[in-house]
Amino acid sequence: MKTSDLNKRLAAGLLTASLSMGALAEEKDSFSIAWTIYAGWVPWQYAEDYGIMKKWAQKYDIEVDIVQVNDYIESINQFTAGQFDGVVATSMDGLSIPAASGIDTTALIVGDYSNGNDGLVSKDADTIAGLEGGTVHLVELSVSHYLLARALESVGLSERDLDVVNISDADLVAAFQTDGVRHVATWNPLLAEVETYPGATKLFDSSQIPGHIKDLTLVNTETLADNPKLGKALVGAWYETMSILASDSEEGQEARAFLGELSGTDQSGYEAQLAGMKMFWEPQMSVDFINSEEAREAMDSVRQFSFDKGLLGQGAMSPDFVGIEFPDGSIMGDEANVKLRFNDDYMVMAVDGEL
Repeated sequence: MKTSDLNKRLAAGLLTASLSMGALAEEKDSFSIAWTIYAGWVPWQYAEDYGIMKKWAQKYDIEVDIVQVNDYIESINQFTAGQFDGVVATSMDGLSIPAASGIDTTALIVGDYSNGNDGLVSKDADTIAGLEGGTVHLVELSVSHYLLARALESVGLSERDLDVVNISDADLVAAFQTDGVRHVATWNPLLAEVETYPGATKLFDSSQIPGHIKDLTLVNTETLADNPKLGKALVGAWYETMSILASDSEEGQEARAFLGELSGTDQSGYEAQLAGMKMFWEPQMSVDFINSEEAREAMDSVRQFSFDKGLLGQGAMSPDFVGIEFPDGSIMGDEANVKLRFNDDYMVMAVDGEL
């Protein structure tokens, strides 16, 4: 999850935007949702393999194909280009790729936020202040970069006080074993691996910025408007899956073991990753969070970072460039350019038993 490359991220650009805007939404009966490997998103594959998605799709007389894509950023680019009706992504990437490219995007499901699964680790420093003058390796423009910025801000430092070097997530753990790499920011399961390095110290993690790194299931807003059955089927399938995954029953144990294997670990390894997340097991938890002031403040911070790093595009003159709509109808940013919407209508239907 969350891997990012500057060129690939910016590749969404005019081509993908024009492709997507050229494909007008319409009523249809077949949909596809893209997902990539991460603890908060692998439950979609459980829903697929164990017939939960099929059951909910059949209830609304539609078909929903859950498709694994190996490259996270590429999956979002493909959604932006109209090749998928939905995709899983963090709130930052939802804002900076499809929304910033002009694609009206709805956060249909707020699944969780990172609550320790992302962190900053050093071989030398005992405090964040000790990073001053050093070099931090991370996946540039990813949520790890965002985490570093918030960590530095917490002690009155900024990126000007150190060097940031881009590194692939595939290379990060091996690089940390070398003498030349002293500090890294990353996410689980990589975080758990670098933390075990002798003498390594975790200086900061996402539990110190609760709600900032949100995991979402995004859908095209026009597609959802024309096909409300898609929203009902997805939300119904998701929260049924959550009820199983959260359970201490044999079924719940088997589900976590299945997802552990799917994630390249085992049941205990997957449960350790879940422990680093604030999971919204029930729809009311999701609704409460996305309507909170905490969620609003976190999104404001994320959009500021995205603007500062040029992720909102060359046409963005301020963080207000992309309008962000919250469930109460209030808008953060440009009201004439609302492209990211947090819509809790379907999650509320799940709360009320109306699906």
